[in-house]
Amino acid sequence: MITNRISTNEILQKLRKKVTDCQPIMIASAGSGLVASLLEKSGVDCINTFSGARLRANGMGTMSMMWPILDSNQQTLNYTREDIMPALQGESFVCACLNANDPLKDMRMVLEDCQRMGVNSVSNIGPSISYVDKDSEIFKVLTSAGITLQNEIDMLILAKEMDMVTIGLAFTPEDANEIAEQAKPDIFCYHAGTTKGGISGYDNGCTIEQTAAETEEVYAAVRKLHPEVILVGHGAAMETPSDAQYMLDHTSGHGFWTGSSTERLPIERAVSAAANEFTALNFSHKNNS
Repeated sequence: MITNRISTNEILQKLRKKVTDCQPIMIASAGSGLVASLLEKSGVDCINTFSGARLRANGMGTMSMMWPILDSNQQTLNYTREDIMPALQGESFVCACLNANDPLKDMRMVLEDCQRMGVNSVSNIGPSISYVDKDSEIFKVLTSAGITLQNEIDMLILAKEMDMVTIGLAFTPEDANEIAEQAKPDIFCYHAGTTKGGISGYDNGCTIEQTAAETEEVYAAVRKLHPEVILVGHGAAMETPSDAQYMLDHTSGHGFWTGSSTERLPIERAVSAAANEFTALNFSHKNNS
């Protein structure tokens, strides 16, 4: 197996052309090689890998990656190298979502590992301190222990210096501004909240209209700090293609990032439907006797 590699220059050229041509950019998560290959065949621009996607493929919620049950970076590097990269043909580029707050890793070495396997893009979502409510006790405990957004920003800055495509992500307007101003990522994604729907989704009550309005406010602020940035939205009420279309029509962004919407939810529906058909079968000849 020889995995096709996509250079940073090729990635950025393709993305900028899509922005110029007013074509939506699509980023999607993959927790397995099968999902990654299907996403690539459908024309997804970027396939992101992170421990939350792998856990999601095992039936757990994305947020389970926040609990110390695994080495997030090692999980991401291992399955990206062994499951994702060999499954792709070089049409979609891969972004590894990393934990920049890993106290046992030199992030320069982690980034070098990504480059060695052909991954020329990274994000700070795997996981991010931005997930944690600022007024919570756990946030105070984590930051006092040195787990900070600044470490994530520093990793994005370093990745850009190493000629990697950077995707910054934040859950709050304040964190979004910090990332945009300091890291100047090539792409910025505003995460409006955990995607609702399905077995392990979470519905915070936010409507698609509210999701779009909140996202647009963040876009406007980020664009002032970093005018060249490519903007995408993710999460909360953006569950279906019609929801994503609403986001495209009612925000000034350049595309969207899907996770559960093109991975967990379709798998839940398709497998359940197929299995239900099979388990409903009976022995025809016995029924007729």
